[in-house]
Amino acid sequence: MAKRDYYQVLGVDRSASDAEIKKAFRGLARELHPDVNAHDPEAEEKFKEAAEAYEVLSDSGRRQTYDRFGHDGLRSGGFTPGAGFGSFQDIFDALFGGGDPFGGFGGGPAAGADVAAVVEIGLEDVLEDQTREISFEAVAVCDRCRGNGAEPGTPIETCPKCEGAGQIREVSRSIFGQVVRAMPCDRCGGDGRIPETPCERCGGAGRISEMRTWQVDIPAGIEDGQRVRIAGAGHAGASGGRQGDLYVEIRVAADERFTRQATELISSAEVPVTTAIVGGEVFVPTLDGELSVEVPPGTQHGEVSVLKGRGLPPLRGGRRGNQHVVFELVVPTDLDDEQREAAERLAEALGQGQPSPRR
Repeated sequence: MAKRDYYQVLGVDRSASDAEIKKAFRGLARELHPDVNAHDPEAEEKFKEAAEAYEVLSDSGRRQTYDRFGHDGLRSGGFTPGAGFGSFQDIFDALFGGGDPFGGFGGGPAAGADVAAVVEIGLEDVLEDQTREISFEAVAVCDRCRGNGAEPGTPIETCPKCEGAGQIREVSRSIFGQVVRAMPCDRCGGDGRIPETPCERCGGAGRISEMRTWQVDIPAGIEDGQRVRIAGAGHAGASGGRQGDLYVEIRVAADERFTRQATELISSAEVPVTTAIVGGEVFVPTLDGELSVEVPPGTQHGEVSVLKGRGLPPLRGGRRGNQHVVFELVVPTDLDDEQREAAERLAEALGQGQPSPRR
């Protein structure tokens, strides 16, 4: 497949300055970064194409060759654009020295991780807002050293390895020449300081694991498997980083009396054949207690009676759904002689007598 014009890829004129080329590429890099563009399966290839264009146009010698002879001129000169690029991170490392090209990914204190928990409620609990108390283990800031990792009253020194920078740098060579990569200092964990005497409780980590209790508000109408998010109730971050969140998955226990379809409930009611013929009533369970339901004369097996407002409320409030009662006719099987004779007389009266046997 033919390569696109590098200036077209970056969206700049052929007279663009180095600063304009760099600005254009950084804009594309932000647009195509996987953290913000995961919906586009072609984002990586688009990014590699943009990185290749920048790789050529940001170098004055290569740009002159490209302007005069195009892609063929680069290949004949022994240069292969994009060689060695295996992933997004390879490109970032080469073009930005291992740092964040956007100024927004990877810098600052590390945020705390999220915590997951599960709460089970009954189907009847879905009718109204609920509150449940849960306990879970989470990382918290050490209350003895208040997160600085030092035994109270003892000094905190500048890290001798990174000299307080919190980062160490490695210099290597790439297709762009000398590349400087920055990474968190493994001695101080990126803090830039280390305690002279580590805290006795947390061992200098500044954080400890503890059991935590939380009141979880569960809204009416919630469905099985939905989650409630509680911001800031998760693990504590490192070096003052943002605290993680608590995600509580709500499990609605199965109720053998009902089948749930969103706000609608489906149940069944057994109806004796005689009641189905002459009419009557049956009692059915609802979430509000047992209820009498009319059985019209001549009711057939599988017919449905709808109980308005006996279902479940929608999640964001509103009228309750309905309960659909499916009539299931029950045919007796153990008839005595007297009952059988009565059934035969009824069948004859209805014109449904047994047919004569075939000869």
